Amino acid sequence: MSRLTRPIIDDSKRLLTLLGIPFVEAPSEAEAETAHMAMRGEVWAASSMDYDSLLFGSPRLVRYLTISGREFLPSKGIARPLKPELIDLNNLLSHYEITREQLIDISMLVGTDFNKGVKGIGPKTALELVKQYGKLENLPNEIRSKILDQKIEEVRKIFLEPKVSENYSLRYGTLQEEELIHFLCGHRDFSEERVQTVIKRMKKFYARKKQTELEKWFG
Repeated sequence: MSRLTRPIIDDSKRLLTLLGIPFVEAPSEAEAETAHMAMRGEVWAASSMDYDSLLFGSPRLVRYLTISGREFLPSKGIARPLKPELIDLNNLLSHYEITREQLIDISMLVGTDFNKGVKGIGPKTALELVKQYGKLENLPNEIRSKILDQKIEEVRKIFLEPKVSENYSLRYGTLQEEELIHFLCGHRDFSEERVQTVIKRMKKFYARKKQTELEKWFG
């Protein structure tokens, strides 16, 4: 299993800086930070494989944006192709006639990264229970007793009042070609041919970006 270490993080930040690509360091959960930016309208959507971004309040979630392959579904015994998927939070809540707070309660019944859930309860049953009883505190005692000892208020607060940062910039920088080659080829043993391929792609990106900005300026 791959493990994210401080040297890997530092290299990633250095690489993005040399490419001129902005990045944001989340003080806690990455999904919480991207949801925060999406809620402020600074980005169009959050991109993640996990649904947590919706629990954190992102108005839109894009899944499988850059992943190709297949996903095995154990319950059905089949595999499905992974394709980009867009989920609109308001449409989701409206379709199931629930609130975001109830969506969080449903997730806690099934289990989140912060609580284990209730054994034997899946998404469908959890939805039915929350729609019928309104919230976790109103559930029948045999279920309520299994969920109330899981610090539900703390878990709710994680999703409704997450720790996020507003100290960031989403402005693109500049492509530092020579420094990039020196960093990747001189210090990280990348082939210059591969690096030059990336440089060409980034130059095309910045050229298109500049053209778009000029078109907006002249309207």
